[in-house]
This record gives sequence, C-alpha cells and structure tokens, in this order.
Amino acid sequence: MTECISADTSTSDHARRHLIGVLLVLASAVVFSLAGVLTKMIESDAWTIACWRGLFGAVFIALYVVWRRGGTSLAESFSLGWRGWLLASIGSLSTLAFINSFKLTYVANVAIIYATAPFIAAALEWMIRGVGVRSSTMVAATTSLLGVAIMVGASAGSGALAGDVLALGMTLGMALYMVLIRVFTATPVVLAAAASALQLFILGWFFTDPLAVSQNDAILLVLFGIVFAVAAILLTEGTRIVPAAESGLLGSAETPFAVLFAWLILAELPPGASLIGGAIVILAVLGHAARDFLKAPDKKPTTA
Repeated sequence: MTECISADTSTSDHARRHLIGVLLVLASAVVFSLAGVLTKMIESDAWTIACWRGLFGAVFIALYVVWRRGGTSLAESFSLGWRGWLLASIGSLSTLAFINSFKLTYVANVAIIYATAPFIAAALEWMIRGVGVRSSTMVAATTSLLGVAIMVGASAGSGALAGDVLALGMTLGMALYMVLIRVFTATPVVLAAAASALQLFILGWFFTDPLAVSQNDAILLVLFGIVFAVAAILLTEGTRIVPAAESGLLGSAETPFAVLFAWLILAELPPGASLIGGAIVILAVLGHAARDFLKAPDKKPTTA
C-alpha cells in the first residue's frame, strides 16, 4: 500500500512539474511575441532602443543568474570565456537586425521569417558539425522557404524589402547562435544573453544619444528590457523541465501571437501575400514540431 501511494505521489509530482514547464515555455513565447509591438510603439531610433533594452535586460538577467547560482562567487558566476563572448557578439548583431527589421517591415513578416530559424540551424549544424538532416526536416524547410519567398517577393513592391532582408539576416544569426550553443555546451547561455545586452548598451552611446528620449519612450524602453529578460528567464526555466521536442512545439506559438498582438494593438494587417506565405511557413513549422513531439520517447524530463 505504501509503495502504491509513493508511486502515485511521484506520478502526480511529475505531472505537476511537467505542467509548470509547459506553462513557462508557453508564457515565454507569448512574452517574446511582444517585441515587435513594443519596437513599433517606441519612436526612438533602433540604436536607442537596443541601448536601453540592453541595459535593463542585462540587469534583470544578471540578478537572475546571481539568484540561480546561489552561493557561487560573483567572479565565477560571470565567467564567460571567449566562447561566451562570441555568442554574445552574434546575439548583439542579430538583435540590431531584429530591431531595425521591425522599423522597416510588418511585424508579421519578421515573426514568420524568424520561425524558419530551426531549419536554417539544421542546415548550419550539418555544415559545421556534420550532423545529418532528416528528410522530414528538409521537406519542412523547403516548404517554409517557399512561404518566405512569397512574402519577400511581395515586399519588393511595397517598400518593406529592406526590413525583410534584415529579418533574414537576424534569423541566420540566431540560427548560428542555436548551433554554437550545442557546440559550446559548457557556456552559460543566459549569461551570454546578458553580456550581449550589455554590449548593445555600451555601443549605443557611440552611435546615438540615449538620453534624448521622450517620457513615453522611456517607459516603453524600460518595459522592453523587462520583457526581454522575463522571456529569456521563463524559457530557461521551462526548458529545464520540458523535453526539447515539446519545448520547440510550444515555442512556435510565438509567431501567431506576434501577428495577433500587431493586429490588436497596432491595427497592423500585412498584405495578402504575407498572410499566404505566413500560413505556409506556420503550417510547415507546426507540422514539423508536432511530428517531433509525437515521435519523442516518453521520458521524464531532467531537472539539471
């Protein structure tokens, strides 16, 4: 009887932890999806946005790192090494492209193009690490590229092409970031994100006047930094609990939420070609993620 009660308790605890992990990853996707809306709402230039988003994001992530590592010394907690700084630098360049792309094209276009990052990462991982690409991934990648081509082709005639190109550059940078995380397994990823944010804060002072912002922009910039930090922390904590396949499926919710928020808050509705291309990309991403999730072995997630 005691063993049965113990087994039931263990199953219940596992189910509860899994639900918490699901909610954390899903919440991170929703919070991340606000980036486009906030960028559009802020009137300041991209460097000013990157600068202040970097400062507040770095501060909140640093506080999280200190809390998470408990008794670890500050010097040890904030040790990155060249690999960590490489990740941070790639993240900084991608962030600049990310913010500028929102200024020049539709939120939906950026969100949908970024949804192809896992497929680009698979191609880069094959080139860098020699990891084979599954046929299902190749099919999904080809399908999603078709959707992106439809979107970018339509943008050429609408003046949004520069933003779409920057979104593609950002997606390539983030895909490389994903691959290097797998290569640099001992590198603290969350801390690298904080270092990237700090880089942008420092560089911003060389390219713009960060203090020349309106009161409204100042509030939104603080909010943007907090949103960035909260999303990164939620994703980190959630992926400690939820298996990678399920985390990827849940994370893909960021795209439709970004489009929804842009419509509800900004009344921004992209042209028909973007909606058609976006639908193709979303179906390819969701289909691929769902297939991985359904085929993943039923294992208890680790807590390390």
